[in-house]
Amino acid sequence: MLPLTVPAVLRAAATDSAAVEAVVAGDVRLTFADLQREVTRFARALLADGVAPGDRISIWAPNTDRWVVAALGSLSVGAVLVPVNTRFKGEEARHVLGSTGASVLVVDDTFLDAGRLDMLAVAGGGPDIRTVVRTDTDQWDRFLDTGAGVSAEDADAAAAAVKPDDVSDIIFTSGTTGRPKGAMVTHGQSVRLFRDWATNVGLRAGDRMLVVSPFFHSFGYKAGIVACLTARATLLPVKVLDVDDTLALIQRERATVVPGAPTLYTTFLEHPSLPQYDVSSVRLAVTGASVVPTELIRRMRDELGFASVLTAYGLTECCGYATGCRPGDPDDVVSLTSGRAVDGVEVTIARPGGGAVPQGEAGEVLVRGFNVMVGYWGDPAATAEAVDSEGWLHTGDVGVLDAAGNLSITDRLKDMFVVGGFNAYPAEVEQVLVRHDGVSEAAVIGVPDDRLGEVGRAFVVARQGAAPTEAELVAWCKDRLAGYKVPRSVALVDSLPRNATGKVDKKLLASGPPDPEPA
Repeated sequence: MLPLTVPAVLRAAATDSAAVEAVVAGDVRLTFADLQREVTRFARALLADGVAPGDRISIWAPNTDRWVVAALGSLSVGAVLVPVNTRFKGEEARHVLGSTGASVLVVDDTFLDAGRLDMLAVAGGGPDIRTVVRTDTDQWDRFLDTGAGVSAEDADAAAAAVKPDDVSDIIFTSGTTGRPKGAMVTHGQSVRLFRDWATNVGLRAGDRMLVVSPFFHSFGYKAGIVACLTARATLLPVKVLDVDDTLALIQRERATVVPGAPTLYTTFLEHPSLPQYDVSSVRLAVTGASVVPTELIRRMRDELGFASVLTAYGLTECCGYATGCRPGDPDDVVSLTSGRAVDGVEVTIARPGGGAVPQGEAGEVLVRGFNVMVGYWGDPAATAEAVDSEGWLHTGDVGVLDAAGNLSITDRLKDMFVVGGFNAYPAEVEQVLVRHDGVSEAAVIGVPDDRLGEVGRAFVVARQGAAPTEAELVAWCKDRLAGYKVPRSVALVDSLPRNATGKVDKKLLASGPPDPEPA
């Protein structure tokens, strides 16, 4: 019988693939047997600290081997993992830690010179943390040593007691539409779903996966750590995205798989030193996290040389994965859709007020199946609002299903704006803009207009060496879009504001920084 808890998957990997490299991070190289040993040490220390099944353990640190060890060690004693966004400030982190009642905090206090512990203290009314474990000092080793009084057999027994229906983690949403909420997911959901993900995308034993996506996010954590465990692939975590260092890592470690948000590949493509690096070892890229421009898919294949580029769709509330393309899918399916539903998962399109829409028409994407969260931690009202009485998760995304069941995400409901009574979806305009030879990235928002109510405003990042003008880009859109969809103004910017998961922060574009000077 296939294991359906994370500690059971780790134990199986340490048995059948003991000598295979599991994690390579800087100078640290851990085989699956090494990883199991380090995870057991961490688990013994947690048991010595009094951690019991169901206790919440939080990690506030970047992608490193110690994040992996702490996470797997926590799950191995039946604790619930609560990752914290590394970009959070004290008040935001206090909300996550305090609302979940985390008793142990694993933290890198010097990453990006943040001073996280000081931020928590300044925030006031801090969470009731019993134990702090720092990954950035020798206090890490001292904590591991405290487990010497707990036998390995006791740690093994704790891991064996974990059940598939036990909650494994609480991952907080990005909070772009309000205060972050913690989605609860079980061991069985994570293992089953990301075993399927690995199979569907073609991740296999011997692969070497470079993971830039942060582990605090479901994509980096589940498609990274969990998927690599299930497939017996090597994990190459990236602590911070320095483009030259990351490209050098791909070359040095012969990375074969590079998943990430669309912005990762755009960053590679626009980097002037890209031709100096050999990235030919990469055969597979899997992207999602936002609407993916079709032009970007083409450039990933043609300019980066990735043999297989796949798209997928998911959100925190459905464990990060609901639909995906498969190897061998036609180019138009990969370029224009996020693929088909995972086995055991249903996807339908509904009107915002309820009721199915005809095939091929846009509406809200609903998801139902084994991957839908248990609920939001401590928030039954928000849970009932997100998951209806029939088990459908209301995603807030706008999409279309084709005859084969392939899903195309066209936008977020909250991003839609209304121009003179006509609905305009930013993603459609953005797709047109990035097809211009001079445009690398684009983001469109609705802004107030006295006559039409709202009109589009585009923010554009030019490709290296290009200098498109506002008039040129508006004319480009006029030739390809209905008049009400054409942005009334275009601003050239050096970069687009993003949250830590790589999504463009349109709320910040709309109200945060001063408007850039028009091109």
